[in-house]
Amino acid sequence: MPSVNDGTMIILSSPSGAGKTTLVNLLSKQDGYEISISHTTRQPRPDEIPNKDYFFINNNEFQRLIKNQEFLEYAKVFNNYYGTTRTPIINSLNNGKNVLFDIDWQGADQIKNKKLDYKLITFFILPPSKTILFNRLSNRDMRDKLIAEERMQQFERDVLHWINYDYVVINDDLNKCYLKIKNLINAEINNGSKDYDPDFIRNHVEKLTS
Repeated sequence: MPSVNDGTMIILSSPSGAGKTTLVNLLSKQDGYEISISHTTRQPRPDEIPNKDYFFINNNEFQRLIKNQEFLEYAKVFNNYYGTTRTPIINSLNNGKNVLFDIDWQGADQIKNKKLDYKLITFFILPPSKTILFNRLSNRDMRDKLIAEERMQQFERDVLHWINYDYVVINDDLNKCYLKIKNLINAEINNGSKDYDPDFIRNHVEKLTS
């Protein structure tokens, strides 16, 4: 049974290229935090380490895990599956660890709908502008501009889900964004005051989607 000593679930979602993975890695350096490692059917990127960044598995194995109901959440993104298995997460939370999730809005919705008896804080990360996002995607390990353009089309759909998150944070400066998220997490866990301006966020979203 969950108790007051349990850890907190912290979800970071964002459109592709907005920086959630980097932010999750920074947050995980704090004591008592760990990253949930997802399973995926996509191929590793050149800088990714199997069983550390992701558990890379084939489609048949992923389907087996779905059939056995082993996923806390899973989703198909850009023709590849991503999913989080339940048992390691529950064990970490019961041991007082704060678990960080680097997942998209589909996975976030599934976890929220599970209504687990653990504290859950959700963040949606946005870029400062569509131009900056396109430049980030183009400079990443993308094979060509077509992939960046596909991600930008997905951005138009993904950004609409910002409203379903507890907090939306703009990743204009990485360190400022990290500190903002860290302070909001601490305020949530410790019932402290929160420095958050919903109207500013709403105006920013309107600029991104206009």
